[in-house]
Amino acid sequence: MSQLKDFALFDIDWNLTPEHAVTMYLEWGNNDWHSEYPPVRSKEDVAHYFVVDSWQSPPMVRLVRRNSERADDLISLPLPTNLMEDFRKEHGDWRGISTPTPEVKSWLKHELGEE
Repeated sequence: MSQLKDFALFDIDWNLTPEHAVTMYLEWGNNDWHSEYPPVRSKEDVAHYFVVDSWQSPPMVRLVRRNSERADDLISLPLPTNLMEDFRKEHGDWRGISTPTPEVKSWLKHELGEE
């Protein structure tokens, strides 16, 4: 089983939200060249980012690798119990795919050895 530290050398975009990823990779032409995330130019354009998937209980934290053809979950981990209150404070009982909260990002960076 993979551990989060196995992905420590990946170039993770900590600011990429699920919404930005859709705009960049699935809705080509929906953003301009001057935006924070310009349109992708080829299949070789790849992004790595985290999401929290709250469709199930407990929510899962996923590291996503996305290009213009597909999105793959590289690792999925249950959201730690001690971060559940922080996540619920921001998102309530909403079910869906969301950006990790600052607390969740801090935990991820710690697990990856960045903090």
